[in-house]
Amino acid sequence: MQNLVIYNTLHRQKERFQPLNAPNVGMYVCGPTVYGDPHLGHARPSITFDILFRYLQHIGYKVRYVRNITDVGHLEHDADEGDDKIEKKARLEQLEPMEIAQHYTNRYHDAMRMLNVLPPSIEPHATGHIIEQEELVKQIMANGYAYESNGSIYFDVVKYNKDHRYGVLSGRNIEDMINNTRELSGVGEKKNQVDFALWKKAQPEHIMRWPSPWSDGFPGWHCECTAMGKKYLGAHFDIHGGGMDLVFPHHECEIAQAVASQGDDMVKYWMHNNMITINGQKMGKSLGNFITLDQFFTGKHDTLTQAYSPMTIRFFILSAHYRGTVDFSNEALQAAQKGYEKMMNGIEDLNRIQVGTETDANTKKFVSELRQKCYDAMNDDLMTPGVISSLFEACHIVNLLIDHKAQINAEDLKELSEVMNLFAFDILGLMNERGANNDAREEAYGKVVDMVLDLRAKAKANKDWAVSDQIRDALAEAGFQVKDTKDGVTWKLDR
Repeated sequence: MQNLVIYNTLHRQKERFQPLNAPNVGMYVCGPTVYGDPHLGHARPSITFDILFRYLQHIGYKVRYVRNITDVGHLEHDADEGDDKIEKKARLEQLEPMEIAQHYTNRYHDAMRMLNVLPPSIEPHATGHIIEQEELVKQIMANGYAYESNGSIYFDVVKYNKDHRYGVLSGRNIEDMINNTRELSGVGEKKNQVDFALWKKAQPEHIMRWPSPWSDGFPGWHCECTAMGKKYLGAHFDIHGGGMDLVFPHHECEIAQAVASQGDDMVKYWMHNNMITINGQKMGKSLGNFITLDQFFTGKHDTLTQAYSPMTIRFFILSAHYRGTVDFSNEALQAAQKGYEKMMNGIEDLNRIQVGTETDANTKKFVSELRQKCYDAMNDDLMTPGVISSLFEACHIVNLLIDHKAQINAEDLKELSEVMNLFAFDILGLMNERGANNDAREEAYGKVVDMVLDLRAKAKANKDWAVSDQIRDALAEAGFQVKDTKDGVTWKLDR
């Protein structure tokens, strides 16, 4: 079993991963709120925790990965006030809220398939677990940490903080939070503005509502993850993840709900990916820089200079460590596209290497260390940029071998190929987007190019250098690299 170390947001340090019930791992990740097309902000957490899911399974763990769908309770203004985002969209489009939720859930799934994000083990919907959320609220009330106000139920943060600590994840101090909202104290239904809703009484115009002991209403946003995490992973599970924007208030409230309902925290490791900015700004519709994944894939947005493939987006996200910020620009994505193509070319070119009887010393050393270098990077808090760097070094070795500036035997070539394919495809989750159709196309190209090169060889034999150079230059202009080597002529399509 690999010695994986991950950063625990709760303790603000790297910790050796030790699951509660080895070799079984329970992992819960906050999924999308399905009221709009998936965008770049959805891609980063999905890809980040897809990498963790893939790697935990690869190193021998049996993983139950739960990723929820938020289809009720996420309000427009904040966690407690405003219109439900899905319900608001439904009114605008004159559809049932569940039509909106299903449509955008399908859109999200389509985008995840294109990004080669594996489906989770379980994908529960908030609307499918109203009973579990009501039971959670009852437990919190029975333990004295919630109160009813006009048919709504609120978590009593001040009372909870006397027995425990509210703010353990975000590092916030409740006194500072109360002082910052003191001018609003006593306004509305809450005892304190820091209190948050566990159950909201539905107003007459509210469409999405369920019966409860307190009122016809709907659960607060924070309840769903606590209730569904407990249902599918138990009272204690290993990993809870999501974007950095969820640390407060969502995940902070989850911790409080768990402790208030069962006496201790559910989660052993908290993991959060950082945000993506666009040209240094937070992505937002009001700023005109909100770009959906479909717009990236088609290039149909004013700020895009071209379309970017799903694997270019995936490579772009993996090129930075998940806890670091990533700033999108056309230049950054164009660099990612070149990097992705370089890696795919290197893997494809493994088939063009001429096997020798011996491996030279430098190549032998590199190949013997490559697998462990990639594991070391992954074991260091999923350092995917380190894996990519090692695979780029491998691509350089491949080029040296093709140009006969190095040599390798069959055993070492097999190891080099296995490691490059394992980490690029199985662990980083990249795909070769060229596909079978491109393979057939290149086979047809090959026949034509070989025929043209035969004509060039005849021209060279007749010392007709002008025709020879003309053929070479014409092939280069058409996108083919032609090299004269001591063993003959080689070519490849320059992508």
